[in-house]
Amino acid sequence: MRDRLFTLIGGGGFLGRYVAQALLATGARVRVAQRDPREAWYLKPLGALGQTQFVAADITRPDTIARAIAGADGVVNLAGSFGGDLQRLHVAGPRALAEAARGEGVAALVHVSATGANPGGASLYAQTKGHGEAAVREVFSNATILRPSTVFGREDRFVNMFAGMISRFPVVPVLKPDTRFQPVFAADVGEAVTTALRDPESFGGRTFELGGPDVLSMMELQRWIARQIGRDPSFVPLPDALGGLLAALPGAPISRDQWKLLQSDSVVAPNAEGLHALGITPTPLAAVAPGWLVRYQRAGRFARPTAA
Repeated sequence: MRDRLFTLIGGGGFLGRYVAQALLATGARVRVAQRDPREAWYLKPLGALGQTQFVAADITRPDTIARAIAGADGVVNLAGSFGGDLQRLHVAGPRALAEAARGEGVAALVHVSATGANPGGASLYAQTKGHGEAAVREVFSNATILRPSTVFGREDRFVNMFAGMISRFPVVPVLKPDTRFQPVFAADVGEAVTTALRDPESFGGRTFELGGPDVLSMMELQRWIARQIGRDPSFVPLPDALGGLLAALPGAPISRDQWKLLQSDSVVAPNAEGLHALGITPTPLAAVAPGWLVRYQRAGRFARPTAA
């Protein structure tokens, strides 16, 4: 991997940090393609002098992609969102990226999708993720598709969002308390991307669903977070009718489409290839999350240790 060049489309985001770190550790060069490259400059200290490059690119604008992947040995698509024009972001954009990668003779393409990606899914997010996978595979048949479940890490907007709510409010409403998640550590996803890029002959053309060793319901996850930060709020499950109404309100913390997404579990399919097939041992939530959740405790790092 040393001195090989890899372009990360959307590499300045939360997950991009971990993918870049894993690649830089191998001695590879990383080119971060971001709408505003300044948003990714925080990655500079992770690499040696000249090991990290930055370029302005937008997956929804095909004219910017060719320059971003020119001369690259591999390309990773990390672009994704729960809002905006999902058809352009999740389907047309990845198709254009795959076409550009094929035209440039790129050896390896890793497309990061999501568990539950399904053209026939209930939510637009799941539908466009499913169509996006098909579009990439149609153009670049040897692409590796990674489907992570909910990704956690120090900078995530999932575990931290709940920890913030639990630390501030005595009563916490819980949407879809029985929906299950299989949280996967961002660093494990970074290693999965690196492994796929390292050996496209072995891992190209395959789909891997990435989940951690723990499967937790929404209620179980929030109760676990509460124990970690020494809080004891009252958790109130919201009826589906009320949850759906809340999601329909302007300015609500969850969109209508995200509400639809919560109707299905975000777990690895029973017979799917996962982290173990890539030679990676999944990291438990309890092994790393307490290290940053401490900031939500009343006395921060001076608080007494909490039970696991």
